[in-house]
Amino acid sequence: MFLVEINRDNIPSLRDIIPLESVMEFEGDAMLPSISLDDELLILFTSGTTGNSKGVVLTNRNVGSNIDSFLQVLEIYPGDRIFCMLPFHHIFPITTNILAGITVGATMTLARSLKPNELREDLRDSEPQIMTVVPLILEKMVKRIQKEIEKLPALKRGFVKSLKLAPAGIRKRIFSKVREEMGMGKLRYLVSGGAALPEFVSSFLEFMGFPVLQGYGLSETSPVVSVNPPEAPRNKSVGLPLPGVEVKIVDPDKDGIGEIAVRGDLVMKGYYKNPEETKKVITEDGWFLTGDMGRFDKDGYLYITGRKKSVIVTMGGKNIYPEEIEEKLLESPFILETLVISREGQLVAVIHPNFDEIRNEIPGMNEERIKELLRKEVRKINEHLADYKRIRRIMVVEEELPKTTTQKVKRYIITPESIPFERTIKVEE
Repeated sequence: MFLVEINRDNIPSLRDIIPLESVMEFEGDAMLPSISLDDELLILFTSGTTGNSKGVVLTNRNVGSNIDSFLQVLEIYPGDRIFCMLPFHHIFPITTNILAGITVGATMTLARSLKPNELREDLRDSEPQIMTVVPLILEKMVKRIQKEIEKLPALKRGFVKSLKLAPAGIRKRIFSKVREEMGMGKLRYLVSGGAALPEFVSSFLEFMGFPVLQGYGLSETSPVVSVNPPEAPRNKSVGLPLPGVEVKIVDPDKDGIGEIAVRGDLVMKGYYKNPEETKKVITEDGWFLTGDMGRFDKDGYLYITGRKKSVIVTMGGKNIYPEEIEEKLLESPFILETLVISREGQLVAVIHPNFDEIRNEIPGMNEERIKELLRKEVRKINEHLADYKRIRRIMVVEEELPKTTTQKVKRYIITPESIPFERTIKVEE
């Protein structure tokens, strides 16, 4: 194990430490292997949200360039504390936590688990400056905070809600104690990636003074493509492309929405032993076709609208991005997980309810009353959607939806054919 000198006193759990200097002074005749930038560094497997996983081959150049670009936008300093709760078979924590941290001499704390009590204890112990998360973790955190706010006496609850009109600086000072209680009082960056961050989550975190920055990336791009600059973040956007990274929109429609393509040293070497699949996604001139749909605004900020494979085309030729509707549904405290599909020309929302929240708020709920509650919730959400985007039927499921290790729903498992239409219920009478 190598340990950067600046962190030695801050890691009490290590017993045997070999300083880098003693290794460099070794006088043996063993030769270190030569390493080139184009040598293969990692083979990681895609999360498999839309089908079978593929081995992504990343080189030293791929990952090294991404670390360099990432650190040009988000400054991490020697001695900074990074908090990591993501699995290390995913490229997001490997690049932005482990390797970026080692590059600058930062300290990293590993979460014991994702259990709320243990997470809170670990955060309080480490008081990190940098934290990277996936949206589902932030979503659950926000819903817990909102639940506590609703428990406050009416006067206090009204005061908290009135702060939406207050300047950001005042809100940040008022909620500083809340962030400190959570062990997040010293956070400089709270970076969300791995999936789209629902707008209601990012808006609430901003309201509470959390320095949340949404980014975008894929395993095939080592992974970070874009991130919001700390000095000028935009709530609904995944930010600006990193330095040295080219991003374009392929075949944009009248709204500027098309497939996102990426080019640069961050793009993978290819899929492991799968040249056919590699040719499908990397063009002859080096553009990687992400399969994600998005657009740019006039200032060059990137916005994700959904997956190309997930787009639902109506009989009238309109495109529906189910992820946008799912984001709206998740604003309900009674909906824990959802997935929107099209069945027999109607939009159907498969819903896994937040049973704990329902029982706490409305004791004595049975299956039929839960379904009726969810119908009412969906009707309220439908009022804010265009007619062709409205949910016509719902199906309530007791089990959690199947997810990847990064907590993204495996869309390919829940298909229109897998939904028993007789189990769905109409939203409108």
